[in-house]
Amino acid sequence: MQVRPISPERLAELVADRITALPGAGDRWLRVAVDGAAAARPGDLADALVEPLRVRGLPALRVSAGDFLRPASIRLEYGKQDPDAFHDLWLDDGALLREVLDPLEPGGTGRVLPSLRDPLTDRATRAPYTQLPPGGVLLLDGALLLGRWLPLDLTVHLALTPAALARRTPPDEQWTLPAFARYEAETAPAGSADLTVRVDDPRHPALVERS
Repeated sequence: MQVRPISPERLAELVADRITALPGAGDRWLRVAVDGAAAARPGDLADALVEPLRVRGLPALRVSAGDFLRPASIRLEYGKQDPDAFHDLWLDDGALLREVLDPLEPGGTGRVLPSLRDPLTDRATRAPYTQLPPGGVLLLDGALLLGRWLPLDLTVHLALTPAALARRTPPDEQWTLPAFARYEAETAPAGSADLTVRVDDPRHPALVERS
């Protein structure tokens, strides 16, 4: 395994190239996930992919897993700071499949719901459905996405050392750290993702290259 420093701009171009090289790119819908703790800023990389993909002739649609959380009555059943519930219960996998990923299967409608529930108000966002053109790319960002059997064509994991994760996680979110430790132990996202990028310093990412 080798670790190669790369600029954020070049990283976006590299991931866009990988997406473009996927079988059927430009002819079928592609589903790409950028996985990482909030401290790793997965949304920033997903956002940065939109323009490079457009230049390559691939329209992109951004969706955040944080807009597909289960109702508070379910995700907070064991308290507001339960790391196991955060790991197991917070993400509404079923809604994400039904409203976002399954419509992009071959023969699907391409009709995607970009958000389901506001995590702050716990109310439906009432967002209108969006039609992703044929050959378009869904760019999903979020935490703890791997190991859930989500149908994805490319996965990028943004990795942090435990020390960096603890340092960059706000005090009121430190309770989530055991959930990420469990994710590392049980899912090993750096090994299961198609691409892994170390982002201990987001200004200086490093691409992990497997030999």
